[in-house]
Amino acid sequence: MTIGEKITHLRNAKGISQEALADKLSVSRQSVSKWEMDQSQPQIDKILLLCEIFNISANELLYDKISINTANTPIKNKYFGTDGFRGEANLNLTSMQAYKVGRFLGWYYSSKLSGCNQAGYRPKIVIGKDTRRSSYMLEYSIVAGITASGADAYMLHVTTTPSVSFVTRQDEFDCGIMITASHNPFYDNGIKVINRYGEKLDDHTTSLIEAYIDGNLDLLGVQGDDLPLAHRERIGCIVDYVSGRNRYVGYLISVASNSYKNLRIGLDCANGASWMIAKAVFDALGAQTVVIGAEPDGLNVNNGCGSTHIEKLCALVKEHHLDVGFAFDGDTDRCLAVDEKGNIVDGDGIMYILANRFKSRGMLNGNTVVATVMSNSGFFASLKKAGIECVQTQVGDRFVYEVMQNKDYSLGGEQSGHIILKKYATTGDGLLTAIMLAEEMCDRKSVLSKLVEPVTLYPQHLINLRVKDKSAVMNDAEVQKELKKVEKLINGNGRALLRPSGTEPVIRVMLECETIELCEEYANMIASLIRERGHCE
Repeated sequence: MTIGEKITHLRNAKGISQEALADKLSVSRQSVSKWEMDQSQPQIDKILLLCEIFNISANELLYDKISINTANTPIKNKYFGTDGFRGEANLNLTSMQAYKVGRFLGWYYSSKLSGCNQAGYRPKIVIGKDTRRSSYMLEYSIVAGITASGADAYMLHVTTTPSVSFVTRQDEFDCGIMITASHNPFYDNGIKVINRYGEKLDDHTTSLIEAYIDGNLDLLGVQGDDLPLAHRERIGCIVDYVSGRNRYVGYLISVASNSYKNLRIGLDCANGASWMIAKAVFDALGAQTVVIGAEPDGLNVNNGCGSTHIEKLCALVKEHHLDVGFAFDGDTDRCLAVDEKGNIVDGDGIMYILANRFKSRGMLNGNTVVATVMSNSGFFASLKKAGIECVQTQVGDRFVYEVMQNKDYSLGGEQSGHIILKKYATTGDGLLTAIMLAEEMCDRKSVLSKLVEPVTLYPQHLINLRVKDKSAVMNDAEVQKELKKVEKLINGNGRALLRPSGTEPVIRVMLECETIELCEEYANMIASLIRERGHCE
């Protein structure tokens, strides 16, 4: 198989058009077409980018047989899951591992492996963090590794995940790093690595990071016991880059076209990354803001507040007679809303409102929304009634984004509040989502409850079980038998879903059916058996 045939085969397997691939590679569509017809060959930097996009090695593309990894079958990495490297700080995620992540990235982006073919090239890497106590420890470790390898580290300090994505893309950094465990408790932390396009780093490159962490230098083509250290003037610099964060705030403000002077808005910042930014943005837009969850102490992120504990915001909206409330998580890549009556509007309701907004403006590409299997059956039915199609993916915003990117869809997200607005961002952005909802309220001169009124959701009940081994639960024949029994009892009037968390040792049992009582009964049937089988911690 020629290189051109391999590119065609890989592109078709991923569902990427020639135009979309050309855009990723910063070349013309005609160039891609010539490669595929073997009329010319891509330059080495484009070959390396192709390898990154398709999760294959240069040897596979140039010489060997290829093995395809599609969007829904990622490489099974040891440390990096669907949302980065995550674990309990100093237990599953240590400062030494963080240092090695920095060491690798500083070396990688100055090597030909990353597509750099300039002698003496000094990479630039931008870093942000949330408010967890351990974020500072991990930040300094990563920065030490980056500079020791000869790259420059630009520090945004406490900021949001979408701001790191924005700055990486807009200011042309080689990559970005966000230190966060998102909605997890304070004692957990994580490392998200973002590529130069503001997207999550591909599985192939993260597998190389893991190889270095585990000391497998042969896989990197490195001789000796470790990656080379920078010396003298080649040692990297550390740059305070708070100006990048400020530009992101300016960008958010520029997205809005209305004044919010007549809006009374409640904000729950989860004692996390948005604790300063959220109020600054909505105050600048003229809103009257009432803020909670904005007193971080390193130990209280997501603790009884934010999008995972939205009941506090519901009470705040009712107590202060607010027009709307927005709740964020620890790193602000998700947003849930509360209407003027104190009722929760989850990610499904938000996507419904924004899908109709985009459709009315001719912005809903393919007349399609991308959602995950966790979205409510009533949401899918409501979209269909509105004449809007929906594509479902497995759980994880990375899978939602990959389908959006491959098919050029403009809107997607998760019930949990990860909403991706592809025209404006390459990742879920809680603040951007909140602004878009406020814009729709202003443009329609409507309250949030009216905008979401057409969505009729099935009652839903979710049980999270901490387990010893997620795979053992999913492969337990008795558990699967009980799941089928429940599905038979539902008889098509809802659904039962059993799935492992992508970031925690947790199995989620989710039920939808005609009444909440039946949801709870059926969910408990499955959960009780899992406990009886000895799977729970």
